[in-house]
Amino acid sequence: MKRRILFNLALVLGYAPGALLAAGARQLRVVTTNLPPLVIEDGGKNPGALRELLTELCKRMQLSPKVEFVPWKRALFLTTTMPATAIFPLTRLREREARFRWLAPMYEERYLFLARRGSKFDIHHPEAMKSSRIATLRGAAQSIMLQELGYHNLIEASSIEEVHRFLLEGMTDAAFGEKFIIQSSLKARNGEKDFHVSQPVRSTTAWLAGSLDFDDAAAEQFQRAKAAMDADGTSQRILAKYGLN
Repeated sequence: MKRRILFNLALVLGYAPGALLAAGARQLRVVTTNLPPLVIEDGGKNPGALRELLTELCKRMQLSPKVEFVPWKRALFLTTTMPATAIFPLTRLREREARFRWLAPMYEERYLFLARRGSKFDIHHPEAMKSSRIATLRGAAQSIMLQELGYHNLIEASSIEEVHRFLLEGMTDAAFGEKFIIQSSLKARNGEKDFHVSQPVRSTTAWLAGSLDFDDAAAEQFQRAKAAMDADGTSQRILAKYGLN
């Protein structure tokens, strides 16, 4: 009932997704969080690889993205409760399938473990470390993946910065995250010598997803536009600019 009320309000205000896409250059509300090098808040001319992909995608669809940076758990909440709202980069998992409209695939993610050098966490045999305390980003897909892999002693952090604090203060034994996000975080903190990482243990696809009031026709338009970007080399060029290849 709440979703129906919000959707009817969106129709009155002229923000129904179908109408938005049919009306030409209209504003698209997008929520995300700071995830360098994928999405960078206050990144200036280098706003992150997926932010650039989003900008190009919207340009081809004659949409103007209005990007809002919020904590990740709130981004998920907004997309599942507010109309005409998109989110990225959202990992597509079975548990999430019915909660979002999947608009366009953006990036192939590789997830791995991070631990301090000299810690008891065996980075070379993470499958033997299933009782260890693992830090994850609150609301992110890592918790689902870890539970599927048999890890249940999970500690959620509100930000990447908090993940590092948990590791440094010994509150967790390791962290689990996307390969290039972890590499970027370590580089920004000059922490490459203090930490080491495992080989990737899980691969998934990150999408631009939307609230359920985006219809199938809208999703098809997004996916056609993204497929054209892939075909003409635009997607690869943007990813290569940030070393994501």
